[in-house]
Amino acid sequence: MKKLAFTLVILIALAQYPLWYGKGGWLNVFEIDQQVAAQRQTNQKLQNRNTVLEAEVNDLKKGLDAIEELARNELGMIQKDEVFFQILENNEENSSQRERQ
Repeated sequence: MKKLAFTLVILIALAQYPLWYGKGGWLNVFEIDQQVAAQRQTNQKLQNRNTVLEAEVNDLKKGLDAIEELARNELGMIQKDEVFFQILENNEENSSQRERQ
């Protein structure tokens, strides 16, 4: 009777091995689920970025306001008959260096 019980325990253990450690085992499935969740987060971030870029492209295609804003901000362009004032702020570090000299 002891041999039969021992044999059954061994058979159950051998049947459980592929369930936990095999190619389609629980541990493998859990790891793949984590990878899928991480990839979904990455995809969502990229989709959000693509949506923003698509909106910017549409603005540039349809309106001159977006082009004007980019020209002003990135290239420093001004319109005809406009006066441009640039105000420079003093850094405390530069002020303290001047005082020492």
